Amino acid sequence: MLKLYGFCVSNYYNMVKLALLEKGLPFEEVQFFSGQSPQVLAISPRGKIPVLGVEQGFINETSVILEYLEHAHPGTALLPAEPFQRAQVLALAREIELYIELPARACYTEAFLGMTVPQAIKDKTREDLLLGIATLARHGRFAPYVAGDGLSVADLYFLYSVPLACGVAKKLFGLDLLAELPAAQALLERLEQNPNVQRIAADKEACMPAFLEMVNSKK
Repeated sequence: MLKLYGFCVSNYYNMVKLALLEKGLPFEEVQFFSGQSPQVLAISPRGKIPVLGVEQGFINETSVILEYLEHAHPGTALLPAEPFQRAQVLALAREIELYIELPARACYTEAFLGMTVPQAIKDKTREDLLLGIATLARHGRFAPYVAGDGLSVADLYFLYSVPLACGVAKKLFGLDLLAELPAAQALLERLEQNPNVQRIAADKEACMPAFLEMVNSKK
C-alpha cells in the first residue's frame, strides 16, 4: 500500500492527499515531521515533506509525487494526456507555487503564528503577490476549474496555496487578492464543497492544536 509521510497541516501534504483521494487509491498516512535528523534524512534527502512511500522506496517533492501518481496510477486523470494541454496545467501549477505560494510563505510566521518578519521581506512579498495574482489572472481559465473544465494538478496548487496567500495579503497588507477575480473566488467555494476536500479540512482542524503546541515549544 502507498504511504503518505508528513502531517495534515502542511498544504503540500494536502495536495498529494487530495490527489490520492480523487484517484481512489488506498494509502496509509504516516505522521512525519521535517528536520535534519538521520531518521528523517533517510526518507527525505532534504528533510522536507511530503514523501510518498512506494514498493521500491521513497519519492519526494510534491510535483514529482503528483506526476508519479499520474504515470503509475492513471485512473482518474489529474493531468491531460495531450502534451500541450498537459504543459499548460503544469505551468499553471508552477506559476502558483513560484509566484504566489513561495512569496506568501515568507510571511506565514507573522500572518499566522504571531512572529515578526522584517519589513523588507514584507514589502517584497506584497509586490510579488500582486504580480503572482496578475499572472494567474492572465493564464488561468476558471472554466470552471483553473485550467479548464476538469479538476487538475493546477487546482491542487490553487486550493492549497491561494487561500493562504489571501490570508497573508489581508492580514498584513489589507489587500483582497481575489477582488478582481470573482471566478477564482467561485472556484474556491466550489472546491470547498468537494467531500474529499472537506475530509482533508476536518483532518487539518483536528491536527492544528498539536501543531501549534509544537511550534510554540520551539519559539
